[in-house]
Amino acid sequence: MKKHLTNALIRGVIAFAIMTTIALIMRSQDFDQFQVKSTFMAGLIVTAVAAASVIYDVEKWSLSKQLGIHFLTMLVTVFPCLLLSGWFPLNSFLDYLKVFGIFILWGAVLVSVLYFIFGKLLTKKTNQDNHQTTSSNMSSKPTSKHSSKE
Repeated sequence: MKKHLTNALIRGVIAFAIMTTIALIMRSQDFDQFQVKSTFMAGLIVTAVAAASVIYDVEKWSLSKQLGIHFLTMLVTVFPCLLLSGWFPLNSFLDYLKVFGIFILWGAVLVSVLYFIFGKLLTKKTNQDNHQTTSSNMSSKPTSKHSSKE
């Protein structure tokens, strides 16, 4: 578990450092304040996502547990960033619900796409590669003692 926390910290700090540096450079070059704030907020979101990616490294957890923990982590990190970013008008309760709907929709789309890519395509490719390696190893092995001495 300590290894996962260390990896989360490393992944998060790297993302935070890069995005904060970009925001500070933008600020020093007199970029519009909204753009600087947006870059910083995007950096906080990237930091949360990068740090939370270690959830999927915990092999003893089921996929549903990983997804549940990831959702809760994003809910307490990314969702507040969306609300504080200034990217959405927040004049009524309905506006907050719209942002929550966008959060849920994008989360579902991204999880589905990434599950398809990593859960299906890469697993299929890995299985094919393993099958080809096994087949080539079997075909290169000698079939009898006599054939290896000749």
